[in-house]
Amino acid sequence: MAFAPILRRASAVKNLFSLTRLAVGSALSTRSLQTGASGDDSQSMGGYHVSPGGFMRGAVYREPNKPLTIEEFHIPRPKSNEILIKTKACGVCHSDLHVMKGEIPFASPCVIGHEITGEVVEHGPLTDHKIINRFPIGSRVVGAFIMPCGTCSYCAKGHDDLCEDFFAYNRAKGTLYDGETRLFLQHDDSPVYMYSMGGMAEYCVTPAHGLAPLPESLPYSESAILGCAVFTAYGAMAHAAEIRPGDSIAVIGIGGVGSSCLQIARAFGASDIIAVDVQDDKLQKAKTLGATHIVNAAKEDAVERIREITGGMGVDVAVEALGKPQTFMQCTLSVKDGGKAVMIGLSQAGSVGEIDINRLVRRKIKVIGSYGGRARQDLPKVVKLAESGIFNLTNAVSSKYKFEDAGKAFQDLNEGKIVSRGVVEIL
Repeated sequence: MAFAPILRRASAVKNLFSLTRLAVGSALSTRSLQTGASGDDSQSMGGYHVSPGGFMRGAVYREPNKPLTIEEFHIPRPKSNEILIKTKACGVCHSDLHVMKGEIPFASPCVIGHEITGEVVEHGPLTDHKIINRFPIGSRVVGAFIMPCGTCSYCAKGHDDLCEDFFAYNRAKGTLYDGETRLFLQHDDSPVYMYSMGGMAEYCVTPAHGLAPLPESLPYSESAILGCAVFTAYGAMAHAAEIRPGDSIAVIGIGGVGSSCLQIARAFGASDIIAVDVQDDKLQKAKTLGATHIVNAAKEDAVERIREITGGMGVDVAVEALGKPQTFMQCTLSVKDGGKAVMIGLSQAGSVGEIDINRLVRRKIKVIGSYGGRARQDLPKVVKLAESGIFNLTNAVSSKYKFEDAGKAFQDLNEGKIVSRGVVEIL
């Protein structure tokens, strides 16, 4: 590309978010229309076909402070109870950014991206017929970043958010649950790891338990955020905070997940909904998403202001959605006696949050971590909230990017230019 020399001269930090292209273009091998059982060489795919000889593009992270690269891959093939998806859109999340900046260790090289929408194009061999019936070829789906195996001890209890295989294989090794990646480079067959399903690519493979049907009434682009931003907020509100009608809540950090917490808290009947951030544009946006009060923590003491709003008591629930030691402490100090401090923001590896032990003990303060929702239970509910209009998807997405501009999307995220959530369109 013409701007590649400019990218190479850019600063190391800026280079992290630039996007260079390797082997420009994408070609799909095609054959005449065929239909057959899952695993055949050619599949009917709602208007197009993909053979094992086809290839696709994906956005690859290789090492910190280096640009993302668009590279060509063999189209991945699903295994049993997995589904190949033609990706339509992928959200831009701070979790990917933490990996790209080297703040959270992850296997590399890897394809980033973990909240997606798309179209089902293939089922893995020997996939359960119930899965095939639920997600037929050509159907529209949304994918959660936590992809439960469905069989471990936690999944058996319905705690998909603690799935053993997800953490042992995907988060620890960058693979799916047989210990292997599904991504291989087109030019030399070398493996590339997967952050969740590796959704910042033209195709991705995900375990079927991490999917939910996407109604025709919901758009592909905006609906991508259902799989992480909204999914994470729902899990925090439903299972960790256990918000009840009339509860007061403060959300500290109004990014993609924090702003989604505002809408979910409103849907659950919270009364005082206090948005805390340091950017006025995000706080003004928060008013349209359910916030009844806003606090700029750069201009006033957030804890004091929260207590003032609540008559000196503090809130029933405070949510930390930024992942900083300072906001961790603010969160714990903002809750009333017996209140809950819910931590959902990831931080740089090794970061430590402090808490007043005596207050924790004497005032029965509860500190709870929450990583995400429970895919099989919660993802369909999140979709229904969006379908009914209770969760406003259009208002929740503030920026859209082309696939070729994925690097720019993460640069904007890093610089605080995305007011709520950004989405990369791979249509």
